[in-house]
Amino acid sequence: MSLTDVKNSLNEAASALDSLLKNEAMLQKVADAASVMVEALKAGGRIYSCGNGGSLCDAMHFAEEMTGRYRLNRRPLAATAISDVAHMACVANDFGYDEVFSRYIEGCARHGDVLLGISTSGTSKNIIKAAEVAKALGMKVIILTGREKTPLGERADITIVTPGGQYADRVQELHIKIIHIFIELIERQLALENS
Repeated sequence: MSLTDVKNSLNEAASALDSLLKNEAMLQKVADAASVMVEALKAGGRIYSCGNGGSLCDAMHFAEEMTGRYRLNRRPLAATAISDVAHMACVANDFGYDEVFSRYIEGCARHGDVLLGISTSGTSKNIIKAAEVAKALGMKVIILTGREKTPLGERADITIVTPGGQYADRVQELHIKIIHIFIELIERQLALENS
C-alpha cells in the first residue's frame, strides 16, 4: 500500500462529496426530510430506521444518536432502529428475510411516524416491503440511496441520492454525513440549547 493509494481514495471521497455539494435540489431534499422528521416528533411520533449490512449500522447509528446524544446533552428523541436480533432471526426463519422490517413496522409503528430506509442500491426487497407497509399505515417514507430511479425511491415521499461512484462504500460515507446533518437540523428545532 502506497501513499498514492491513500491519496487516491481520499480524492475519490472528496469528489463524491463535491458532487453532492453542487446538487442544490438534493441538498434541499435533505432539509425537507429533516423537517418531516421534526413534524413527526413534535406530534408525538417516532422515526424507525432500517438497512442491510453497513446500512443497518448506519440506521442503528442514527437511532442511538437520537435517543442518546449527538454533540451536546438534550432530551432523548424518539427513534428506533429495526435491529433486534431475536426479531430478525424469528421473522427470517418463519417468513423469510424479505419480511424482517415490514413485520416490525406493521406491529409497532403507527400513522404519523416516519420510516428512514437506507439502501445503497435502492433495490433491497426487505426495505421495499417496509416502505409499502409504512405507506399503508400513513407514515412518511424517507430513503437514502445511491442510485436514481429505483424501486425503493418510487415508494418514498423523499428520496435522497448520494453520488458515490462505482462502489457502495462512497455512497455509505455520504449517507453518514447526511444522517449527522439530519440530527443537527432536528436539534435546531427540538433542542434549542444545542442550535
